[in-house]
Amino acid sequence: MCRNIRPLFNFEPPATDDEVRAAALQFVRKISGFTRPSQANAEAFELAVDRITDVARELVDNLVTAAPKRDREIEKAKAKARSAARFGTRA
Repeated sequence: MCRNIRPLFNFEPPATDDEVRAAALQFVRKISGFTRPSQANAEAFELAVDRITDVARELVDNLVTAAPKRDREIEKAKAKARSAARFGTRA
């Protein structure tokens, strides 16, 4: 039902608003158990996504670190290598 929520902090370029909202949506899906809520729950679901998006953006914007910024492409390549080592490559 839910893909992994990926880290958004300390990347160059910084996380976009769409990435933060996608993470919030995945979080709400996970804790609610709904991929898509019923009409009766749609308003509460969207309100939760909006609020979590705002809080997540505030968090990512206010965190500090002395570590160098991570490159998205390098991190993506590392993840692919870990996956290939774990599951093997498909022909």
